[in-house]
Amino acid sequence: MKIDRYLKLYFFFFVCVFELVQAQETITFKEPVTKTWINTYGNIRLTNRFYWVAQTHFRFQETEKTPYVGQLAQIYNRHAIGYIYSKNFNVSLGGVLRLNFNTDETSTGRNLVPEWRIWHQYMFAAPVSSLLFYHRLRIEHRWTKKFEDDSEYIFRNRWRYMFKAKIPLNSDKFKPKTFYVSPEAELILQSGKKVVGSLMEDLRLHMSVGYVVSPKLTLATGIMYSHGQTLSDATVFKQSWTARFHMYFSLDPRNIKNKIPSIHMDD
Repeated sequence: MKIDRYLKLYFFFFVCVFELVQAQETITFKEPVTKTWINTYGNIRLTNRFYWVAQTHFRFQETEKTPYVGQLAQIYNRHAIGYIYSKNFNVSLGGVLRLNFNTDETSTGRNLVPEWRIWHQYMFAAPVSSLLFYHRLRIEHRWTKKFEDDSEYIFRNRWRYMFKAKIPLNSDKFKPKTFYVSPEAELILQSGKKVVGSLMEDLRLHMSVGYVVSPKLTLATGIMYSHGQTLSDATVFKQSWTARFHMYFSLDPRNIKNKIPSIHMDD
């Protein structure tokens, strides 16, 4: 099965990362950078099985005088067509336009560089009693370049696995006026000709608190710690603390009787 091949590939990368870290005699961690992400996640129903994924993210990064929200760093436009295979499994395929802003105040390079991606995703939902657990496999094919005028695009693949739980606090199910907590861990690996030893691009640990406003709207906020290897030197790890704000919305322009299945197809 295709899923089995993906799981074997993820296991292979986990082993590579472990061996790489074990082999390093000296590992240096940069000082953490503070960030703020404001994210919207939309699912717009098209047919009984197909839906449109519409996501927009605004990401800010600290300046010397202002932590967390000092300057705009990226704007994401992520879109896809999703397919609902069952109540507990869906897949998506689409593209991303990410606008990268030059946050280096001493740089003489360009102020803005676009980044392009093709992505596909496989989301598994596993309800247990009143809890919800998610396994997400996301593969991204990305073209990036630096801000220097003579910089050219390079190609890399990203291999992402996320495990997430949703735990209701004041109800036995997710319904309007329900508060919940959501711990989440995601490992992001990368591969490509320019990746020499820096397989672990990011490890993200995120805890959020959410509120179900209605079946069509959920709000959440949380804090995330992440670290990962720099592309130029596998022994140097970057770090960040990120305040995250989320809005999840679901729309169905068809007949009101045709409701979106109960699976929470969030991010």
